[in-house]
Amino acid sequence: MMNKIKFVTTLGFKVFSDSLSKIILENRKPKILNTISPNSYGISRKDFLFDEALKESDFLVLDGVYFALASIFLQKKNIKINQGPQVFDFFIKKMNSESGRVFFLGSSSETLEKIKNRLKLEYKNITPEFLSPPFKSDFSTEDNNLMVEAINNFKPDIVFVGMTCPKQEKWAHQNKNKLETKLVCSIGAVFDWYAGNQKDIHPLWWKLRLGWLKRTIDRPEILKRYPNIGIFFWHLLLTLIRIKKNK
Repeated sequence: MMNKIKFVTTLGFKVFSDSLSKIILENRKPKILNTISPNSYGISRKDFLFDEALKESDFLVLDGVYFALASIFLQKKNIKINQGPQVFDFFIKKMNSESGRVFFLGSSSETLEKIKNRLKLEYKNITPEFLSPPFKSDFSTEDNNLMVEAINNFKPDIVFVGMTCPKQEKWAHQNKNKLETKLVCSIGAVFDWYAGNQKDIHPLWWKLRLGWLKRTIDRPEILKRYPNIGIFFWHLLLTLIRIKKNK
């Protein structure tokens, strides 16, 4: 019998803090996996639907180390890191070992073609399908129906969604009850990483807990996220000095 899955609840979010092997894929209602970071926390304070999508995730995993500062400072508990690349690496290998079916929803046709070509070389036992959705801020009912229909016709074990945050999480949340799959993972930036559109970060940066700095150097547009990140640290400070409750 499998041990109980570990979660840590901090700043109102129930975060998965265990091995990804504890996530069992079943032919029932699909499970939703999303990530939490200081940036997504900040966005959630201004976007009710996104906040709901994160809090109603079946598995909300720690993306990077800094959101865990909340649980370390407030509860003396660390949270196991399961970043987007780690999630993808674990489940793509699992699907390869089980000859699984995987659907990639998001990004451009060019990026999806690169992913397809790399999968052919590295994971020959996987049966993949791909769809690049329209590039627009809001999908129409027709857009959503076409995406849901494409997924359900293929009947994948896992759907990887790469539409950037918070669009991908909200899409999965709003459409989860229509999807015929076992697991939906919102892992946006991983599409570009696996396709080779973005350079790999040397492991030393991650070891020094400075992966965020290298990403900012390589992609200055990330600076736009800093106001949202600032909201996280401000709320953490307010909670530490007991002006704000830890919920």
